Amino acid sequence: MRVLTGTSGFSYAAWNGVFYPPRLPAGARLAHYASRLDTVEANATFYRMPRPELLAGWRAQVPAGFTFALKAPRRITHQAQLRGADALLAAWSRATAELGEALGPVLYQLPPTLARDLPRLRDFLALLPRGAASAFEFRHPSWFHDQVLGALADAGAALCAAETDETRPLLVTTTSFGYLRLRRAWYGPADLGRWAERLQAQPWREAFVYFKHEDEARGPAFALALRELLRAGAPAHPAGA
Repeated sequence: MRVLTGTSGFSYAAWNGVFYPPRLPAGARLAHYASRLDTVEANATFYRMPRPELLAGWRAQVPAGFTFALKAPRRITHQAQLRGADALLAAWSRATAELGEALGPVLYQLPPTLARDLPRLRDFLALLPRGAASAFEFRHPSWFHDQVLGALADAGAALCAAETDETRPLLVTTTSFGYLRLRRAWYGPADLGRWAERLQAQPWREAFVYFKHEDEARGPAFALALRELLRAGAPAHPAGA
C-alpha cells in the first residue's frame, strides 16, 4: 500500500524558522513544503471556491507525484448541506481540473449539526463525477450506520477516519483508499508506531494521512516521522510512499 503523509494546510508564517527556512516568503512555502512531503490537504478551498488559475499556480509549484487533497467549499457542505449543489459542483469540477494528475481526494466535511439523512447523501453521491476520489467526514454520530457505509461503498467513496484528543476514529473500508485526519495535539513515537501498524494492516491500495496545523510545526514533524516508520517497516514501498 502506498501511504502519503502531510498536513492540513501549508501557508503558515509561524512555521518559518522551524519547518521552513527563516524569512521564507509566503509565495515560496508550497514549493518548499512539496520538496519535503508528498501531499497536502488544502483547507483554503473550504472558505472560498477556488479560481482555476489559483489551482493551476499551485500545480506549477510542485514536482511530479505530489498530491493535493482538497477540502470541498463550505458553500457545498455547510450552506447547501449537500442539497441543490449541481451548479456548485460543476464550478468546483472546472476549477479542480486545473490540478490534473496532482488532484487527489476531495474531502466533504459535514457540519456537526447535520444528522443522518440517507436520501440526501445518496442524491449527492449520484452527482459526483465518475471515478473521482471522494471522502466524507461525518461529525454527527448518527451517520455511523451500516446504511451510510453501504451508500459510500456503492459510490466508491471513503469514510474519513478523524482522530482527536477526545475521540478515536473508525477505520472502515468502503473503497480502495483510506483518508485519515489525525488531530491530536501530540503523537509520540509509540503513537506513530501504532498508527504505522494499523495502516499496514488495512486492505487499501493507497492511504492519505493528514496531521493538523500547529504553530510549533509539530504536524510536519509527525508526518515526516510516520513516513519514515512506514518506510522502515516496508522497504519495498515506492520511494514517494
